[in-house]
Amino acid sequence: MLDLKFIRENPDLVRKAIEQKGGALDLDELLALDREITELKRRTEALQAERNANARAAAKAAPAERAALIEKGKQIAQQLAELEPQLRKLEARLKNLLYLTPTIPWEGAPVGPDDSFNVETRVHGKPRTFLFEPLDHVELINRNGWGELERIAKISGSRSYALKGDLMLYEQALLRFALDQLVESGFTPISVPAYAREEVFYGHGQFPKAREDVYKIEGEDMYLAGTSEVLLNYLHAGEILPEAELPKAYAGVSTCFRSEAGSAGKDVRGLMRVHQFNKVEQYVLCRAELEESNRWFELMLSNSERILQALELPYRVIEVSTGDMGLGKYRQVDLETWVPSENRYRETHSCSALLDWQARRASLRYRGEDGKVRYAYTLNNTALATPRILVMLLENHQNEDGTVSVPEALRPYFGKERLEPTR
Repeated sequence: MLDLKFIRENPDLVRKAIEQKGGALDLDELLALDREITELKRRTEALQAERNANARAAAKAAPAERAALIEKGKQIAQQLAELEPQLRKLEARLKNLLYLTPTIPWEGAPVGPDDSFNVETRVHGKPRTFLFEPLDHVELINRNGWGELERIAKISGSRSYALKGDLMLYEQALLRFALDQLVESGFTPISVPAYAREEVFYGHGQFPKAREDVYKIEGEDMYLAGTSEVLLNYLHAGEILPEAELPKAYAGVSTCFRSEAGSAGKDVRGLMRVHQFNKVEQYVLCRAELEESNRWFELMLSNSERILQALELPYRVIEVSTGDMGLGKYRQVDLETWVPSENRYRETHSCSALLDWQARRASLRYRGEDGKVRYAYTLNNTALATPRILVMLLENHQNEDGTVSVPEALRPYFGKERLEPTR
């Protein structure tokens, strides 16, 4: 969310951001509600002051006057009791509206309502020219016995998968490889649960807008997370960290869950879009300085590019438009990796800077060397997510005999130069 003082002082700027990001917020309603709360607080404070003065007067008054003052005190108390629930109700409404306020996007972001306005900024590598008829990843899995896609669907439904043999081992090798890359880059490895309380999703920014994408655990105040970022963003909630402890750079590892509620009929075949997956995520909590945030943004982006380059995969870099980046993003850059069977690039990484938008929601603060308490800045980016990346690896590195070559950087982790059929 944005600072309320900033919204009051910059309504035109906020209104423009709402328009650019396609938000549903009525800013006039928010500002009117803010004024109503301010007036109600003024009345409450005036009544509290009157009550205190009346109590002091009653303590000093003669017996003949004290009864009237006591009665007046009761009347003031009754008025305060009536105002308090009104104030709480209005503040709750205002908080819900503040949850919908967008971060002001950076001036270099393409302006447009959806992903058709995203801009390709550069391309790394060239798509492979095959000298044989290539197979798609599902055909490769079935041919080599690397999974149980149809059988597992009978057990777990659509958008589920089971890997076996070399492909299962390959997935584990990939996750460890990505984690090691982040550790080498100075990130602290951390594993987190796959579930969290509702307030954590509000702190992250997924609630209230994208609640339909999240699985709820019935009977409990718990939901399944779609990324470790959700939990890492709340790890220091409510604390005031000393500036010397910043930045907090985490390499989060977790199993993730997404309902894919808005993707009915899309990518139902194979491993591209599944309900459960594994992910190594970059998350940073840093000082509230734009230069510092930009530095981490570039580092996280370079980490992901380095991983894709080590995997010997062609990819392109996309500057995401205002309408496609989401409410909380200041800047977002996606990496899209080549899928031969589709003859196009598909997103595999998303690097985002959110400034203090998440920090205000989750109360992520630090005390500067000057003694002042500030909200921190947050950033996140994918390092590697499976099984989606397996789609690109299988299809780009397949051989005519149906085996799949392992990139040289992965061979120490996998132990072989090729994925071979399961016997």
